[in-house]
Amino acid sequence: MDYINAFWVGGLICALCQILMEKTKMMPGRIMVLLVCSGAVLSFLNVYEPFAKYAGAGASVPLLGFGHLLFKGVKDAIAEKGFLGLFTGGFKASAAGVSGALIFGYLASLVFKPKMKD
Repeated sequence: MDYINAFWVGGLICALCQILMEKTKMMPGRIMVLLVCSGAVLSFLNVYEPFAKYAGAGASVPLLGFGHLLFKGVKDAIAEKGFLGLFTGGFKASAAGVSGALIFGYLASLVFKPKMKD
């Protein structure tokens, strides 16, 4: 049942983003920022944690999950280091994911030889 919940929740998030792209004039970058900020706000309101437990990877893999991760990292760092944690928490929490994306993106570019669009 975990796989089914992850599939339909992740699919619903993607479908809502696709509707935003098709029906509004919002650019994809702004929609991505909206998702990250929404994940952080939902985490602040203590709504995202139960949602993520229910949906699993369907909620943690999309950009909503990245916003939740940033908020959680900042919150934990503030509790540990005080005001300085406000500046370091998000970096520490997201370092592995961002590094992995950069490394695997670079390796993919070596394998597939990307070209500029005309």
